[in-house]
Amino acid sequence: MALRYDGKVALITGAGAGLGRLYAHTLAARGAKVVVNDMNKAAADTVVAELKKDYGAEAGADYNSVVDGAAVVATALQLFGAVHIIVNNAGVLRDVSFGRMSQDQWDLVLATHLHGTYAICKAAWTPMREQKYGRIVNVTSVNGLYGQRGQANYSAAKGGIVGFTKTLAKEGARDNIKVNVIAPGAGTAMTATVMPKEIVDAWKPDYVAPLVNYLCHEEVPTSGDIFESGGGFCALVKWKRTEGWYADLDKSFGPEEIKANWAKIIDFSEGSDFPDDEKKAEDKDPMRNKQIKQILARM
Repeated sequence: MALRYDGKVALITGAGAGLGRLYAHTLAARGAKVVVNDMNKAAADTVVAELKKDYGAEAGADYNSVVDGAAVVATALQLFGAVHIIVNNAGVLRDVSFGRMSQDQWDLVLATHLHGTYAICKAAWTPMREQKYGRIVNVTSVNGLYGQRGQANYSAAKGGIVGFTKTLAKEGARDNIKVNVIAPGAGTAMTATVMPKEIVDAWKPDYVAPLVNYLCHEEVPTSGDIFESGGGFCALVKWKRTEGWYADLDKSFGPEEIKANWAKIIDFSEGSDFPDDEKKAEDKDPMRNKQIKQILARM
């Protein structure tokens, strides 16, 4: 059975071009009503016209900055009376080494990516809670997950989005609001500023859309997870933790003991685990926390 979005209102930020435009097209093709957000009025209007012509979709444009999330969401509510799906796609790059980075270059990237994602989610949160339904896809980056030279501003913003997403997933669970985060890889106008043209041309945005579409669907089974997608590759990303070393709390310990036990602290060969899985259990029973258990055992 084809996965469809009939009756659902999808808000896509930065949808005037690139990945955002593609998300708008793929969701409209499957029945969603689409709000195309882009500060470039001509680009937003062009995409809206495409959606109406190509699919007979209900679509409308919003030209506000994502930093003014309340205005963006207000447009969606005015047009269609609800917001069921959000893809926080809008973004900018200001690549420069950290030593040469200006305050304006830092502030702009943090404002657009991190604050913009917050502002959109914040404005839509109450409507989603009231309707007991929401699907939010936030956008991180492999550079936010693993770091990259020349992108301290971008990496910081995108890393912040990961923690933000995981928290919203927990808070939205009881209201059927599922929030996930994706690190997409595709050739777009933004990546063209930092990648060779042949890679940009071959690394098609079309290869990312299917995973984003699924994360937007009512049947998606997961929330609070991180995904990578690009070039036909789709994967789940998890933080992994070593078994670690537990100090003897009956004795004092300092950096000397850390040095002596360093091999144990960094050893992934045995007993490593995934903190996300453990945290899900701890949310239900805080006493499952390993550190708390150790302290309680010595009381």
